[in-house]
Amino acid sequence: MTVLVIGGHGLIGGAIVAALLAAGHGVAGAGRGVTQAARRQPAVRWHRIDMADPGADWTPVLQGVTAVVNCAGALQDGPADSLAGVHVAGLARLVSACEGAGVRRLVQVSAAGVGESPGAFGATKRQAEVLLAESRLDWLVLRPGLVLAPVAYGGSALLRALAAFPLLVPALHPGRVVQVVGADDIAAAVIAALRPGAPSRVAIDLVAPAPTTLAEILAGLRGWLGLAPAPVVAVPGVVAAMGARLADGLAWLGWRSPMRSTSLAQLEAGVRGDGAAAVALLGRPVRGLEAWLAAHPAGVQEAWFARLYLLKPAVIGVLALFWLVSGLVGLLRPAEAAAVLAVAGFTPGAAWAAVLGGSLADIALGLMAMHRRSVRIAFWGMMAVTGAYLAGATLWRPDLWLDPLGVLVKTLPAAVLAVVGLALLDDR
Repeated sequence: MTVLVIGGHGLIGGAIVAALLAAGHGVAGAGRGVTQAARRQPAVRWHRIDMADPGADWTPVLQGVTAVVNCAGALQDGPADSLAGVHVAGLARLVSACEGAGVRRLVQVSAAGVGESPGAFGATKRQAEVLLAESRLDWLVLRPGLVLAPVAYGGSALLRALAAFPLLVPALHPGRVVQVVGADDIAAAVIAALRPGAPSRVAIDLVAPAPTTLAEILAGLRGWLGLAPAPVVAVPGVVAAMGARLADGLAWLGWRSPMRSTSLAQLEAGVRGDGAAAVALLGRPVRGLEAWLAAHPAGVQEAWFARLYLLKPAVIGVLALFWLVSGLVGLLRPAEAAAVLAVAGFTPGAAWAAVLGGSLADIALGLMAMHRRSVRIAFWGMMAVTGAYLAGATLWRPDLWLDPLGVLVKTLPAAVLAVVGLALLDDR
């Protein structure tokens, strides 16, 4: 059987792709960004396609496909994401293409609790299930709870970071019930769903039967990371709301933070489901938090990731502010800056041109670092400009290396921080 996994490069999709390959199935993958996925899983036939694109052509993607697993989804509307476009309109085009191509089986990966889920996320997920019910396909909806996986992205990455917080573990609504499921159990459910006689035209919650609170999950993850126990401290709602608004605003600069308002609303509502039907599908209950953690021991790399996760926005923010302020100071006090170059023999015109040009370059790099699409170029530019500054100073003002305030020496940590930022940029 050849199975198309839409969103096969994601956290859930990646686990499903690996399980399908291990089970001997042929696999095709589809998504917006599949370049790295193609390197990681060369046995998969990858297609670059946007679920929300009205002009997306599914015909070549579905060629030779027996069944489809749809893991594509968005968390919140934004400049790069449309909930209705992905969850509803995109699914409608996919269903139509499947019907036209003679692909009967479609497994839809949704989310537990969407029946009561607040806001546009839950509403579009419910619309998607209605759309499937009205189709002629042999469909099955899987609704996973909070997903645990060896890899981390979005909300799962944030939970690890909070669990690794020094001295205490901050949490919003720590007492809310959040039922979990391992990504490997989701993959096992997909494998079971593709067998003859599997359930059809129903929705199945994939959640561990034992309810867990968010505080218990965070405490479990902290121990899993090998860190000493720490108290779980409730974050005031007003602080969380301010953080969510900031994260919503950053989405317009291309940053998809797991702290956006939709995440907070979902967390406030909790994540619940009925795991009874999952037992019939899997032949056993979904594994709970303790069983999953025990089966996937963490190493030092998980601890590094958890500790560095919240430092990533700090690194980007500090670098952007540093270069912006540096450039603005040069524009506000050009005479003093030009005087430094005049001592080296620059003509007044050349000194002023160098100061203004350098200041504008600094400001441009700071602004570029704020946007997700240009931050990588900005970091490379920061290293290049720093190198040029140091080379020029060494040539024309070598005495500045011995300045008691360390005006040149202090630029080196900023360049190193840009290297660190480059290393932390990839989300998955």
